[in-house]
Amino acid sequence: MEFLKFKNIKSLAVALFMAGITSQALAQNPIIHNQFTADPSARVFGDKVYLFPSHDILANKERGRIDWFCMEDYHVFSSSNLTDWEDHGVIVTQNKVPWVKPDSYSMWAPDCIERNGKYYFYFPSTPKDSTLGRGFKIGVAVADRPEGPYIPEALPIKNVNGIDPNVFIDKDGQAYLYWSAGNIYGAKLKENMLELASDPVILQDLPTKGLKEGPYLFERGGIYYLTYPHVENKTERLEYAISDNPLGPFKFKGVIMDETPGCWTNHHSILPFKNQWYLFYHANDFSPAFDKARSARIDSLFFNTDGTIQKVIPSLRGVGLTKATDKIQIDRYSQISESGASVSFLDTADKFKGWKTALNKPNAWVKYNSVDFGSGNFTNLVARVSASKASDLQILLNKGTRPIVIKIPATSGAFQTIKVPVAVNASGIHHITVKAIGANAVDVDWIRFE
Repeated sequence: MEFLKFKNIKSLAVALFMAGITSQALAQNPIIHNQFTADPSARVFGDKVYLFPSHDILANKERGRIDWFCMEDYHVFSSSNLTDWEDHGVIVTQNKVPWVKPDSYSMWAPDCIERNGKYYFYFPSTPKDSTLGRGFKIGVAVADRPEGPYIPEALPIKNVNGIDPNVFIDKDGQAYLYWSAGNIYGAKLKENMLELASDPVILQDLPTKGLKEGPYLFERGGIYYLTYPHVENKTERLEYAISDNPLGPFKFKGVIMDETPGCWTNHHSILPFKNQWYLFYHANDFSPAFDKARSARIDSLFFNTDGTIQKVIPSLRGVGLTKATDKIQIDRYSQISESGASVSFLDTADKFKGWKTALNKPNAWVKYNSVDFGSGNFTNLVARVSASKASDLQILLNKGTRPIVIKIPATSGAFQTIKVPVAVNASGIHHITVKAIGANAVDVDWIRFE
């Protein structure tokens, strides 16, 4: 993906449930590495970010439609640093919601919000009862904790027909629900968060050409930002409009993120966390040939002094710190040399195993930003590598240390984990450059220090 090259990271972001089964993912972009996670709705609850994505799965003869979106349930994830994500398991599934058709596989983009100690999870799906009307409806499930368990309401919200729910609570305590169905709609919610308090209205003065969906509204400095995917040309890009009222009218202001090559959709959320704003969005990293299987990503978002949003350039490195003692996945690079370096899947039969970096020419390199070396004093470097012939790698930290040269033995083309003694008296945050300095090629899965 050439459009991902040469992106520097501008900033750093410094409960068990369901039978006690949880898992943890260490991630850059995409941020979840063991399943597809589209349409990421992120919320700050307490001192953590909670991620409520939809869950793409691959259709087959028994479920869904082979060439279309297939979604049967929702997970929730949490992180205190935007790097380490914990999966709290399934919170809502299609065959346990009273009003949802149990084999519809249409649990599309959700959202969640907290009010008065309760957590309200909004989700669209197809009803099983024709008396509820045709098309998608939007339901609510309620929990006492962001991790769940969530109890779905018996019926969807009345007078709401569409997808992509988004909820916003204004400074005066008034809650609003937004959704899409050709146009973008909005309405006030009652205090119980389960019923509309006003008739739906079409949000005005948005672009009239091309599909608009996936609304996400937030307020900053007295400005209401309505953000949404829009098909201006052939695929979706992320745009925004502003207003002085949560229901508009809105004035179009610009593009947040350009179209993603190879992925027709994008869907997002925007929030501040620890004094930095972030854009959560998705791309089809683990499924480059099929854009109905998508993965959540994060990049930093910045505002100009006049309140306009700077365009976000998607990166592989993403955000957050990587500990030097963790596996540093250099294939999620910040920068890469123009020749001699490339990234490909480790196993094309199981793409969730991730990627490898091939350094095929002398002086080919990749740079990985924002590695935390803590108080320093490391004595070993561990690397998972593959080389047909003995090769040399140089590891360079960006400040105060000499280059580290490690000799990679021939591994007969298979990946092996090797440990080599090093003397690294580095501390604090460093950017790492991994460079081929010999004549022979080497593939690198990851490196770490100990």
